[in-house]
Amino acid sequence: MRLSQLLGKRIINIFDGEILGLVGDADLVVNPASGLIEEIIIPRRTEYPFSERRRFGGDRHLLHIPWDKVCKVGSEVIVVDINPDA
Repeated sequence: MRLSQLLGKRIINIFDGEILGLVGDADLVVNPASGLIEEIIIPRRTEYPFSERRRFGGDRHLLHIPWDKVCKVGSEVIVVDINPDA
């Protein structure tokens, strides 16, 4: 999948249905050796109650979503599963 195919897609959390952001607003962390995406980093628009720094890492104004939390990449959305109980 090309980066251009991801741009403009909404990122939605399957856990609570919240729209977390857009890929166009996000940064993608890519492993330079493998070329695989490791995580999506998006600015937080609201306080996300369980996305604590110790849990997902990084700045408190950014939400780091590990690529293994991506459930599905659809034609219009990317569905992620960020569940605080997992």
